[in-house]
Amino acid sequence: MVSLVPSLTEAVAVSAPGALIAATDWCTHPPGLDVPRIGGTKNPKTARIAGLAPDLVIANEEENRPPDIDALRAAGLDVLVTHVRTLPQAFAELDRVLAACGVRSRPGWLDAAEAAWEAPPPFPEPRTAVVPIWRRPWMVLGRDTFAGDLLARLGVRNLYADHSERYPRVPLDESRAARPDLVVLPDEPYRFSADDGPEAFPGLPCALVGGRHLTWYGPSLTEAPEALGRALREIGV
Repeated sequence: MVSLVPSLTEAVAVSAPGALIAATDWCTHPPGLDVPRIGGTKNPKTARIAGLAPDLVIANEEENRPPDIDALRAAGLDVLVTHVRTLPQAFAELDRVLAACGVRSRPGWLDAAEAAWEAPPPFPEPRTAVVPIWRRPWMVLGRDTFAGDLLARLGVRNLYADHSERYPRVPLDESRAARPDLVVLPDEPYRFSADDGPEAFPGLPCALVGGRHLTWYGPSLTEAPEALGRALREIGV
């Protein structure tokens, strides 16, 4: 099978070793994954994928473009498209993907991930955060996102959770004027860092978090609550 989703690539690779015959350039986990690369999540080489004749292509309705999914289906390939907006959806879709990949028993990491999120690290009171995902132009988490759901479970409400768009462009001055309690800066899709991001929000605590822990749904979910919680605690949340 071929995976077009980095987090699902990791989930399949550790649960069904040898099942993957190709993955995207952005599929960085598990480290050392040795399979042919077929382009990015937004620009996969559909003709090359069709030439590999996989039994199944794994995609996601947010990460992959409808024209690419349509092209793969037109080539006669079976494409499983996942839909993940919440943590419960992620667990349900992981079960579906792994079953489609021939995994007969539920992997231990998936049980561990559910257990880890049953009682994530508590915080004394809710906080409101702006969560940029890009700059030039500035874009933030909006409504109905997986990352927003994870943060809410840690006591951090997304400032733009009620926005009409899922990833709105919001001017920096507007985000600062809304007076959030903190800023959450992931290292993907834009690679925010200590030297690139916090300076735009003077006077606000900025939590630098791994995008893999905030946005991936796979084995990283086992460590995500602790990793995200630790990043928040480090800035006094």
